Amino acid sequence: MQTAVPVTILTGFLGSGKTTLLNYILTQKHGHRIAVIENEFGEINIDSDLIVSADEEIFELTNGCVCCVGSARADLLRILQDLMKRREKFDHILVETSGLADPTPVAATFFVDTEVARQVSLDAIVTLVDAKHIGGHLDDPSLQRHDNQALDQIVIADRIILNKIDLLPEKELPGVEKRLRQLNATAPILRSSHAKVRLDEILGIGAFSVAQTMAIAPDFLDAHEHQHDPSLESESFVFEQPFDRERLEGYVRKLVEDKGDDIFRFKGILAFRDEPRRYVLQGVHRITDLRAADAWGREEPVSKLVFIGRNLEKSELDRGLRSCLT
Repeated sequence: MQTAVPVTILTGFLGSGKTTLLNYILTQKHGHRIAVIENEFGEINIDSDLIVSADEEIFELTNGCVCCVGSARADLLRILQDLMKRREKFDHILVETSGLADPTPVAATFFVDTEVARQVSLDAIVTLVDAKHIGGHLDDPSLQRHDNQALDQIVIADRIILNKIDLLPEKELPGVEKRLRQLNATAPILRSSHAKVRLDEILGIGAFSVAQTMAIAPDFLDAHEHQHDPSLESESFVFEQPFDRERLEGYVRKLVEDKGDDIFRFKGILAFRDEPRRYVLQGVHRITDLRAADAWGREEPVSKLVFIGRNLEKSELDRGLRSCLT
């Protein structure tokens, strides 16, 4: 009898810090050999370019949101089956969901296929929460008649990481924690900045319980179609011509100033003129960050950007970005 391979699902709303946590896990000395399965909402996958470690096995799910019935869920099962054929290479699996995923049907995937279910064990659902923006997402009036993924991700969590506490005054944190506790009475809440937490509190903890989950979601094991917020959309761009950094920074500042409420998340890998390194652009509403990454090396410099939000005009975004190209 082989021991079942533990699986941790990393979830959290757009911009909560999932990839940051994943990178933190992969660069720490924790003794685990980890295989990573990651899924993104947009048409192009940027998160795989943001993962810093090349030692682990990285698998991308690009056929849609992993929580939806269909090709993405089937791909998840296929990857798990392939992993089981060479399980001697790893002892833990991390599944990073998209920011719009409902983790409940993702978790159910590990119980609906008998071949996979015999060989893996769902260890925990770890939900990251953006301390600064979570209130606005939970109270989003546009979702009164639709599923609220930010809420669903908190309700089902075995561990809640209250991330980005450095962006919020200390006196406001207890109020945020009280709100989280109203949605989930049992999951420990871990405070963090830049997604740095004790890894023995989120990995190998055996926290997931089918009985407890079915008490919250009685239809947990039923196959059902998941409905995303219909007002949210994703627009993706690829440019082979490099950007002028000064012009792009000015454009992004003006963009978030004018439309920051509607832009939930944006991220990109950027090539700048006369710059040998890649640059990583991250944004959540009006908070942006641009920093240098590794060198392009032999790779051809290509910029890739994804915007997720409401009322996005692709042609307008395209014109604005092209005006920043050299």
